[in-house]
Amino acid sequence: MNDRKKVAFYTLGCKLNFSETSTIARNFQEEGFEKVDFSEHADMYVINTCSVTENADKRFKTIVKQAQKVNPDAFVAAVGCYAQLKPEELAAVDGVDLVLGATEKFKLTSYINDLLSRPERSRGIGEVHSCEIEEADFYVGSYSFGDRTRAFLKVQDGCDYKCTYCTIPLARGISRSDTLENVLKNAKEISEKNIKEIVLTGVNIGDYGKGEFGNKKHEHTFLELVQALDTVEGIERLRISSIEPNLLKNETIDFVSKSNTFVPHFHIPLQSGSNTLLRLMRRRYMRELYVDRVRKIKEVMPDACIGVDVIVGFPGETDEIFLETYNFLTELDISYLHVFTYSERENTVAAEMEGVVPQNVRKKRSKMLRGLSVKKRRAFYESQLGKTKTVLFEGENKEGYIHGFTENYVKVKAPWNPALVNTLHKVSLTKIDDDGMVRFDFVNEMVASS
Repeated sequence: MNDRKKVAFYTLGCKLNFSETSTIARNFQEEGFEKVDFSEHADMYVINTCSVTENADKRFKTIVKQAQKVNPDAFVAAVGCYAQLKPEELAAVDGVDLVLGATEKFKLTSYINDLLSRPERSRGIGEVHSCEIEEADFYVGSYSFGDRTRAFLKVQDGCDYKCTYCTIPLARGISRSDTLENVLKNAKEISEKNIKEIVLTGVNIGDYGKGEFGNKKHEHTFLELVQALDTVEGIERLRISSIEPNLLKNETIDFVSKSNTFVPHFHIPLQSGSNTLLRLMRRRYMRELYVDRVRKIKEVMPDACIGVDVIVGFPGETDEIFLETYNFLTELDISYLHVFTYSERENTVAAEMEGVVPQNVRKKRSKMLRGLSVKKRRAFYESQLGKTKTVLFEGENKEGYIHGFTENYVKVKAPWNPALVNTLHKVSLTKIDDDGMVRFDFVNEMVASS
């Protein structure tokens, strides 16, 4: 066959999914496939699914239809979390040929080659290969390039926590980690591609070290991972993605405050400002610990950006309990919120709980917290005006502007200039624009790469 087969990818969900899609794509390229955009004609479309929100489930069918519209004869494969939780449901979607669960997705090229080698391909129910999630006990390292400036580096997978609303342990299995040696090797590979920022990602990255040997034994801790990555040459910035408050230790916060490469930006899930709900959710901390973490960060890094995950409409969330969360967040020195409207998931404890919150109330509360997030971000940006920060510029021309982020996650904009793409510059933040982004003056020439 002279023609190289073309493959296209679509990723739903989190940064971890993006890093895994990239790794699967590289496997295809090694097998001689040509990677094309999802909107283009391809022989094969791979959809990496997510199960965290109801919406991600519904979007899957739409994406399959998009692929079929471009090439009705294309081969369609579904992988990822939703594919692990509901493989038969996805296989029954018209046009889907193959569904692979948690352990099988990294062997996608083998399954494809096997199916393509068969003389007659039947169109109907897709073929399913999905293990029992207990078998998802080995680790596959991966990293992705979100754009030319930033890469997502997976360091951990799975979760041993039993939060009552969450399906991730069912979709991804037990907590397990990459070896420190392999993480450092991947980080080095990324740095050699002239990518300036690495975002550490995983399901529960603070749990790093657990399962390095396929068991519960710890060889390394998250702090040791951070310390080792800080020494990798060629990386300008390292960013920690979401980390549980009970696993973000003071030693790590202190180390980041003195680090040359780790930036003062933390994303720490809270989920509720009410201890009553935190207990119902089976979270592993109370709100008092969360206050301590925020206080500690701000003490050693006054300009640090702190993002917060919150769930609204969890069973048992009365008006009083919601206001407890709202007021708690109003008082807290944080920078923005990621608000999730609670949705019932099959096979979770919360789905059976009493005190169900009506959908219209969930929406109203979600809107209130999103409004609070806008105020929080604005106040944080205002607190940074007049300060000198370093901006890493991104690669996209958006309506004549180039955007970038400071080390502490302030989003800035300037008239489009291709020479700025993937460069770091010292700037003085001057004012907030009408769209909420920050304008600046250049302080000096480009920051020299180390």
